[in-house]
Amino acid sequence: MRVRRVVTGRSGGVSRAPYASFNLGDHVGDDPKAVADNRTRLAEQIGLPPSRLVWMEQIHSRNVVVVDGPVDAAVPATDALVTTTADLALAVLTADCVPVLLSDDEAGVIAGVHAGRVGARIGIIPATLRAMVELGARPERIGALLGPAASGRNYEVPPHMQRDVEEHLPGSACVTAKGTTGLDLRAGIRRQLLEAGVAAVAADPRCTIDDPDLFSHRRGAPTGRLASVIWIDSSAGEEADVTDDR
Repeated sequence: MRVRRVVTGRSGGVSRAPYASFNLGDHVGDDPKAVADNRTRLAEQIGLPPSRLVWMEQIHSRNVVVVDGPVDAAVPATDALVTTTADLALAVLTADCVPVLLSDDEAGVIAGVHAGRVGARIGIIPATLRAMVELGARPERIGALLGPAASGRNYEVPPHMQRDVEEHLPGSACVTAKGTTGLDLRAGIRRQLLEAGVAAVAADPRCTIDDPDLFSHRRGAPTGRLASVIWIDSSAGEEADVTDDR
């Protein structure tokens, strides 16, 4: 078995502007049929039935849900999914927030986390790590991928908000390219993961606000949502971890 990771881009779907074209979010005002078609395309491209993709009703919480099979609808009111089930893909929707994909390949435990400013501040990452450990994972074996997100050079926030987040997520405070107070959530999350004993943290360096090939709520709302997906691939004879950009 291998752990797979995929991060989508804007192109390759059927949604029309302002969601053009590979929007995977069903809560942003897009045509539901277009979203369903895009989700089917994603499933086909990663080689799984659409029913094997698990989606979340993300609410910027620290709620974590363990799933062991397909679900009929989005898992309600949660911001992290954990599983040990092969060929069950955990999907995280973002358009500036940080998608975090975690895996202990030896234990066969994976997680997909939606870590926005609020969720990261209140502890969605530590809550997810605890859930993974309860299923047999060990921090020193866990690897993390932080997907594309708003970068510190562009993520402007008021000084009081920066101070508050920095207090709860040290390492997040930064100065933007304009010289204003900002947040680099990926830096804070990386520090939090490493301090928790996580073995390795990789990051997709792309900034959603900068990159027109990615969706960004801050750059232009309404807009679509990217998906960062992780799953345990039970098929034999495949190469190890893959990251796709499309």
